Amino acid sequence: MSMFCFQCQETVNNKGCTVKGVCGKTEDVANLQDLLIYLSKGLAQVSMVAKENGMVCEESKVIMKDNLFTTITNANFDKEAIARKITNTIALREKIKDKLTEKGVALSGLHDSAIWISNDIDVMEMKGSTIGILTIENEDIRSLKELITYGLKGIAAYGEHAQNLNYFDEDLENFIQETMAKLLEEVSVDDLIALTLKTGEYGVKGMALLDEANTTTYGNPEITEVNIGVSNKPGILISGHDLKDMEELLEQTKNSGVDIYTHSEMLPANYYPKFKKYAHFIGNYGNAWWKQDKEFVSFNGPILMTTNCIVPVKDSYRDRIFTTGSSGYPGVKHIVADENGHKDFSEMIELAKTCDAPVEIEKGTIVGGFAHNQVIQLADKVVEAVKSGAIKQFFVMAGCDGRMKSRNYYTEFAEALPMDTVILTAGCAKYRYNKLNLGDIGGIPRVLDAGQCNDSYSLAVIALKLKEVFELNDINELPISYNIAWYEQKAIIVLLALLSLGVKDIHVGPTLPAFLSPNVANVLVENFGIAGITDVENDMKIFLG
Repeated sequence: MSMFCFQCQETVNNKGCTVKGVCGKTEDVANLQDLLIYLSKGLAQVSMVAKENGMVCEESKVIMKDNLFTTITNANFDKEAIARKITNTIALREKIKDKLTEKGVALSGLHDSAIWISNDIDVMEMKGSTIGILTIENEDIRSLKELITYGLKGIAAYGEHAQNLNYFDEDLENFIQETMAKLLEEVSVDDLIALTLKTGEYGVKGMALLDEANTTTYGNPEITEVNIGVSNKPGILISGHDLKDMEELLEQTKNSGVDIYTHSEMLPANYYPKFKKYAHFIGNYGNAWWKQDKEFVSFNGPILMTTNCIVPVKDSYRDRIFTTGSSGYPGVKHIVADENGHKDFSEMIELAKTCDAPVEIEKGTIVGGFAHNQVIQLADKVVEAVKSGAIKQFFVMAGCDGRMKSRNYYTEFAEALPMDTVILTAGCAKYRYNKLNLGDIGGIPRVLDAGQCNDSYSLAVIALKLKEVFELNDINELPISYNIAWYEQKAIIVLLALLSLGVKDIHVGPTLPAFLSPNVANVLVENFGIAGITDVENDMKIFLG
């Protein structure tokens, strides 16, 4: 093996990528990412020693989140960028150690990840190949440590978006560092299971923080008809999850003659009141992230990738795609924030003016904006529909989309659902059914889109509100079934968050995660009723009883 990675749903044969990632990640990038996580744990260990000795390093918390976010699937393929992050991580770690030494603190017993040093990228790659996932021999320990690590990646992503809007939670930041350091220790399976559930609890906190940051800054999402056609002006397409980038791009393109469109996970930006004031914000172009290789070509104008998911870039649009934040791709222009957090998109704007308008690939509108505040305003109507029998059951079909043909299952499942059921969704999984004509129930659309995967918090809030309204003792007594699609690590933290809230009998597909050992999978099955999917006809019988 020249690499090993099994963190995403599409990993080879649902076992692991060993030569090159299905995502397009090369072995050198994979090994550097492994080293970045390894050294981040070492930084966490040193930071915990500093904390015990009265020193707090806020910079280490910021770097920790960015390092975790950078290694999420389809975020950053740029080995030079990852090597710089490794160098910065080592430099900060050594700076903290020097200060501890000055205070007379003995630094004995540190893990190799808190000691190893090199600024040579070739040496980094070699080291990365020796400290990967498979160095943990016990597959159950390995499975749980990776499950927790992937959960932390999701929390870090939420935390970085909140941080960009100047929202922080010290307890959350401390948990990330404490847990990263804990993962270096020899820990029992039982303790790791407990830590996995605790990670889910902090996942809820992370999603709540980001929800507060987004809604306080941009207003509560509201029911919105989103245009999916195009104008006759040149445009810029923005994808990913970062709403601060969206705001800056909209502000800088005012009166420029350049229109703005969202793609994939940025679709829910259309639901926020503050963004609606921009007349040149046209709507959404295209579908889920994995179709970007074709849709970026037909868009004609510049594309801004604010986070994952970026796929290997084609020559047909290489000269007009840009990355920012934790995302990156070799040979692609990366836009960096200045010391005040401001980003200059002028190069993109000037390029857009020289481009043709987007090629229209569809017409019409789609409806979204059903985050928790909006749905709670409709609570009386929803409760009445449930009590009257007009709505018999809700189906949470949140999560991710992906390339595998087996994901057609989710389209067929949505089409097969009885007319007295409603789909609650968040994340790009919705692109499998959000353009179907599934109708409504007494004016309530049968697909209620809460937003990005980052907005999955809304689905938990809605469930808890319905539990309260119906005066139930257990969230599992609600007429809600969970049929969730996953692809990357933010979906994993959503799953752990639901488990921490006591939700049971969640079905996960199109495959169960490869990183779950048989024993760990059995624990999830026996304690939480976690299950996979089969086919639509059989699963309908299971869900509908």
